Amino acid sequence: MNSMSRGGMGSGGNCICPRCGYKQPHRPGVPCREEKCPKCGAKMLREGGYHHNLVEEKKRKKAEKDKEKKKNE
Repeated sequence: MNSMSRGGMGSGGNCICPRCGYKQPHRPGVPCREEKCPKCGAKMLREGGYHHNLVEEKKRKKAEKDKEKKKNE
């Protein structure tokens, strides 16, 4: 059984820091969530994974809200 059939994303891709945006290649056999960002120390996420998408959506909504707030000032 390979990692894709267990629900993983395979051996390729990148790990990305949700705090500062640093990217590094995913290391096969090591979940990104077990990696720490070498720049800021935050836990890394798998680029394009469920949790990364949640973080990106939250950032997008905050930016839209900030833009709307600035527009109404």
